Amino acid sequence: MYNIKISGGNEGAKYDLKQTEKDGIITIDVNVTLPQTEVPKWVKFNWQIPTIESFGVWGPLISDKRSITPCWAMRKSPSRLAAGMPILEIFSKKDINHWCFASSDTTTPMNIAVGAHEEGANVDVCVELFTTLTAPLKEYKATWRIDTRPIPFYDAIYGVSAWWENDLGLKPAYVPDAAKMPMDSLWYSFHQVLDVEGILEECRLAKPLGMDTVIIDDGWQTEDNSRGYAYCGDWEVAHSKMGDMKELVDRLHEIGIKVMLWYSVPFVGIHSKKYEEFKDMLLNAWHGDNAFALDPRYKVVREYLINNYVNAIKNWGLDGLKLDFIDFFALTDEAIKPDDRRDFISLEEGIDCLMTEVKDKLTALNPEILIEFRQRYVGPSIRKYGNMLRVNDCPSDSFTNRVGVIDLRLTSGNTAVHSDMVMWNVNETVESAALQIASVLYGVPQVSVKLCQMSEEHKQMIKFYLGFWRENRQVLLDGKLTVREPLAYYSLACSTLGDKEIFTTFADRFIECKTKESTIVNCSSSDSLIIKGCKGRNYTVVDCLGNKVSEGKIDADLLEVEMPLCAIFNAK
Repeated sequence: MYNIKISGGNEGAKYDLKQTEKDGIITIDVNVTLPQTEVPKWVKFNWQIPTIESFGVWGPLISDKRSITPCWAMRKSPSRLAAGMPILEIFSKKDINHWCFASSDTTTPMNIAVGAHEEGANVDVCVELFTTLTAPLKEYKATWRIDTRPIPFYDAIYGVSAWWENDLGLKPAYVPDAAKMPMDSLWYSFHQVLDVEGILEECRLAKPLGMDTVIIDDGWQTEDNSRGYAYCGDWEVAHSKMGDMKELVDRLHEIGIKVMLWYSVPFVGIHSKKYEEFKDMLLNAWHGDNAFALDPRYKVVREYLINNYVNAIKNWGLDGLKLDFIDFFALTDEAIKPDDRRDFISLEEGIDCLMTEVKDKLTALNPEILIEFRQRYVGPSIRKYGNMLRVNDCPSDSFTNRVGVIDLRLTSGNTAVHSDMVMWNVNETVESAALQIASVLYGVPQVSVKLCQMSEEHKQMIKFYLGFWRENRQVLLDGKLTVREPLAYYSLACSTLGDKEIFTTFADRFIECKTKESTIVNCSSSDSLIIKGCKGRNYTVVDCLGNKVSEGKIDADLLEVEMPLCAIFNAK
């Protein structure tokens, strides 16, 4: 067991840590008792584990580098209700789990960190609790689950997700079928320069290409097009751009397109009418942008926000909402001081109350409502409120998009994981444009290019790839996702359901097939792949437009087949 050292904390606090082990899973029951009901202070728990088979670190917000770093520059996994999740894993060079930590408490602000300790060749482990202000308490309880089994690293992560959902009762929101269909998002394609006819033209093109929902993003609520959030907060329709919102939604429904609308949940800008009303109920400034985050610990703030969303669904007939930036609910400066007008002291409790009521009231209006959240707010608590989790903004970045989709799939269960909106230059080659979609097949594709400006070849590619995705979405989304080389940001991914498997190779040239029907998408830089396990099957290769490249019968144990970028191989 571990020799855990404790530093910081409240004077007179008692710490009871009960450690048990069964079948390779160590459980630490944490019980903190304070001398009286008071605000808990930052406290740190330290111990060491051997560096044996410790080559990489996986965490939901660790995206820059996944190697082991020294203890004076630890890899950290921050967590609180509105950002991150309390999980961190150390894995071997062969993608085998060495040590996977998770906490039953998914709301309290905390950090999990690891780093190589030079003296002794060990890994320093650091768990910090109460990293930001929380409500007064007398007792704190949590269970830390540490998986040391030598199993594939992704199975250790899946085990944590199942533990949160099944054993701890963090039940995710219902996921309607529409949340698992491709969408046209207007952010990268329009930004704030929206207009009714442009939106209608876009959707008339998007529907036959395979997109079933449009997300109308920032700009619908302001006449200003200079970006930023200084005009957010009133949430009134900018009629010069949008005309009558109900009429627009009705016209989009006639096309067969569902409609979602964007809201930056916390922000109230200095140019909004609501700023004067709420200027003494704010949390923090954001990037000096003349916009501030509202404080959800005030009931009047929560009621205002909730009524905005309820009225939008009722009055405009929307099918869903894109609820953005809830990770910017954060305590700083004056917001730390007490205020008797608040009905919550803990910010996390205020956020939970707000988002729970939003979800309950919207689903009461429409059980099939679509609610999207975005990295960094993607943890097991967030899954209770929404049914769509999207990769963080990464325009034209197929690499970050693919890593984000896979990372989210590992922790999100059956919640619909969405790519960031794919986009590319109108003059891009069709193969490189296809790479933006092909890289995110294990999530729901969102597209954000102006279709009216796309060449016929690009539109043919979009239709083919979204058609391929729709035909195979059950395998892609509901199959077991396995991945190779997290240290290299996934060189190969595969989703398997029944007798069908779909691979995407990002770097590997060698693929071993194991089921009756095998599909391989080539997102690597190689123009040919070596395939094993398909002897006796018939195969076809099509390019990114769906045109046949080659076909034949496989009569050898190994087949080297020509595969252009984003070509698709199928053998059965």
